[in-house]
Amino acid sequence: ARSGSDAYGARWRQEVRRLEGALPGGARGRRGGATGATGATGATGDDAVAGLVAGLAFPERVARAKGDGAFLMVSGTGAELGDGSRLRGQEWLAVAVADRPATASMARVRLAAVIDEGTALDVAGALRSTGDEVRWEGGDVLARGVERLGAVELTVRPLRDPAPALVREALLDGVRREGFGLLHWTREARQLRDRLAFLHRAVGGGWPDVSDGALRDRAAEWLEPELSRARRRADLERLDAGQALRRLLPWASGEAGRLDELAPERIEVPSGSRVRVEYGGEQPVLAVKLQELFGLRETPRVAGVPVLVHLLSPAGRPAAVTADLASFWRDGYRAVRAELRGRYPRHPWPEDPSTAEATRRVRPRGR
Repeated sequence: ARSGSDAYGARWRQEVRRLEGALPGGARGRRGGATGATGATGATGDDAVAGLVAGLAFPERVARAKGDGAFLMVSGTGAELGDGSRLRGQEWLAVAVADRPATASMARVRLAAVIDEGTALDVAGALRSTGDEVRWEGGDVLARGVERLGAVELTVRPLRDPAPALVREALLDGVRREGFGLLHWTREARQLRDRLAFLHRAVGGGWPDVSDGALRDRAAEWLEPELSRARRRADLERLDAGQALRRLLPWASGEAGRLDELAPERIEVPSGSRVRVEYGGEQPVLAVKLQELFGLRETPRVAGVPVLVHLLSPAGRPAAVTADLASFWRDGYRAVRAELRGRYPRHPWPEDPSTAEATRRVRPRGR
């Protein structure tokens, strides 16, 4: 266009003169002469000008190499060069034309020019920023100071003392994303959560919802003050989940003091054993050896709900399941007795278990 003798070339020269005249002081050739442009990459003349112009036209498409022909544009879009492209191995590009097929994960570079970092910073300088970044990444808190050109990282340095508020938000994000398995859960803590879930269903009132969603929504409440003191994943892993959950109990109404009454950890059975109640299902479960319930005519209840009794054989294997002990003694026990007393002759198998004496012992051999 510069050397053409046709109307387009004449128009080009006219426009060049107009733009040169608009420069401060009318400095002719200061920017309009292609031979005056040189880049740190070694690109000179028209090559350097092409990169500068493409970068000024599309600053969001300035791209930095990621390796193996892949680039990241300032806009955050990934881009890649064709296998035979002569632009492979360059650090910075000003992308003029790119497209992205519907099934592709990255855009394909169709037309681009080489630029140096100085040119990239000049043309996309409005997108340059510096700040501290504290976030949950890779399973822990990542804290660093970053200088960016849009989505492209220029320099990164670790933050030794990040703002506590930013760390707290990062830890909360980690809990929300990875779940409450990050915390320290003892068996008692897990059972407490199950007991509270049961009371929320069966009693309602002030008994809290302890589902994953509800706990996520109230994480900033029940995980304090440990959360604000934590700095990394290891601190969360030491946080006692059971102690934290107790903060959600209805203390203000006084109902919290009835926890062991409404949903006891254990129930004493006629044999004298205190048997753990499992609250993990829809109905509380009491798993106990059959002989330990002799004489108990009514099914135990918690918060007014009958427990599901898993009657175990002397070997601890399930022999029957019932939520109505009276009905089982009357109708189901006979079949269980017929099946098991031959296998376990040292254990009592009375004909009327509802009036027999409960025991957790076996008869001595020979008796």
